[in-house]
This record gives sequence, structure tokens and C-alpha cells, in this order.
Amino acid sequence: MSDEPNPQETNTRHTNWGRLGLLTLGLILIALGVAWQLRLLPFGNSLPRQNAIMIIAPYKHQGTWVFDDRSAGLVQEPFVAGVPEMIDVIVKDIPDADKGFRLLFSSNPFPDYQKKLVWLRGDGGGNYYRFSDSDMEGWICPAMFKYYEKAPPELYVKAEPLK
Repeated sequence: MSDEPNPQETNTRHTNWGRLGLLTLGLILIALGVAWQLRLLPFGNSLPRQNAIMIIAPYKHQGTWVFDDRSAGLVQEPFVAGVPEMIDVIVKDIPDADKGFRLLFSSNPFPDYQKKLVWLRGDGGGNYYRFSDSDMEGWICPAMFKYYEKAPPELYVKAEPLK
């Protein structure tokens, strides 16, 4: 009897370990892909956007201003608690704004912005902001954190007609 391993037995063991390793790697990659799509990972597409100026297109639905941003997982996200009245002020010169308009916003000033909003306080997961040139204030809901990691001290906005 020889102490030498049987080459056929050794090849079979290596093949089984190789297959198991490939299968494990494949399952890990599939699990990561699913977690990425469900935004369960603390990085990647779950991070707020990094654009300097962002754009949404609010419109009226059932009497209030809402917006869609499917890339952020938001559909008919409503503006509430004073923000609809603030929007009414910035769209007053846009014909048919209730059918949709472009709202540019940034935490930094940009050319021709219309209004500067100043942070007042956090409340209920959202944040209250006030127009810098009036006492008008409104609550921006936690959906803001799809765009910013933390509530900016100032927001700059501009409404434009859809083109």
C-alpha cells in the first residue's frame, strides 16, 4: 500500500472546492446586486445626490403641489405645511404652473435664483425653512435627505416654465 494520494481523488477534491468557491462567489454577487437595487447598502445609489444644482418638476395633484423623482423612489411626494403657499409665490408669473414647472434648488447661490430659504429648526424628521425676505415659512419633509445628507443652512430656489 502506498502513501501517495490517488491523483484522480485529488483532482475530484480540487474540482469540488473550485465549484463550491465559484457558486459561493456567484451567490454573494447576486445578494449584493439585490441589496443595491433595494437600496439596503450604506453606499452607492442610496447616497444623496452630489449635484450642485438639482431639478424637480412639481405639479398640482388633488389640489396640492407634488413631485416625482423615480431615481430617488419618490412618486407624487407632496409639499405640505406652508410650502405649497411658498411655491405659489415663486410660480405666480408662470402660466399653467399647476400643470408642471421646473424647480431648481441648491444649497449654494446660483445665477438668477429667485428666493433664498433660511433654515429655522428641525421638526418631525423634516425641517422648517423661511424665505429670507419675508416671514413666510414651510416644512420640508424628510424626502430632502434623498438630496442632502443633512439639512443645509440655506437653500436657493428658482422656478421656470417647462420647455
